[in-house]
Amino acid sequence: MSLGALRPSPLVEQATEHLREQITSGEWDVGTKLPGETALAKSLGVGRSTVREALRALAGAGLVQARQGSGVFVIATSPKEDWSTQLRQAVITDVYEVRMLLEVEAAQLAAQRRTEDDITALHEALARRREAANAGNTEFVEADIALHQVMVAAAHNPVLTGLFTEFKPVLQQRLLDLVELLGLRSDDPNHGDTGHAVLVNAVVQGDAEAAGRALRDELQQTLALLHTL
Repeated sequence: MSLGALRPSPLVEQATEHLREQITSGEWDVGTKLPGETALAKSLGVGRSTVREALRALAGAGLVQARQGSGVFVIATSPKEDWSTQLRQAVITDVYEVRMLLEVEAAQLAAQRRTEDDITALHEALARRREAANAGNTEFVEADIALHQVMVAAAHNPVLTGLFTEFKPVLQQRLLDLVELLGLRSDDPNHGDTGHAVLVNAVVQGDAEAAGRALRDELQQTLALLHTL
């Protein structure tokens, strides 16, 4: 079976796509052993190194698996969802449960590790959140998330920072949905100001227990509201 020669560039991407089409279209069923690298390279009109990189990409997508001494086999006909896709599809209660796990720990670390620059940034972020109380829901939510991002950064843990950065777009959209769904700002445009002020003060004062408690209480209240819907 000929797969058709490819254009010169970008070879790896094209090879990956051609092989992916063979799998997702059902041409190669689950359990099928793929042709060897040499045969695939000849069919695609590329070098073996290009085929090797394409197979790595397909393995990363959960479509194929290399078995020592046996070859490469199809293990699925549809790619697994990546983390970003899973986050976008997550329900709001799941998002908030994970948020609690992530941010409560970050708040406690921030209280222990914050620098003078972090303290300044926290005060500024709280002030911007208060200013945004006079704006629409989108601006208010953006300011709220920005404050939490500053707090996470104050923990000085690059893994936590990276997780929050990945989490942020979905969290921001879910929080906006929540504000509008529950009408949280209808009576108080600066909803949650007291709790956020307590959180910032606890981090600034270096009180890890109080910082964690303040954030946990805030998020638990929100989760309780969600569970009533």
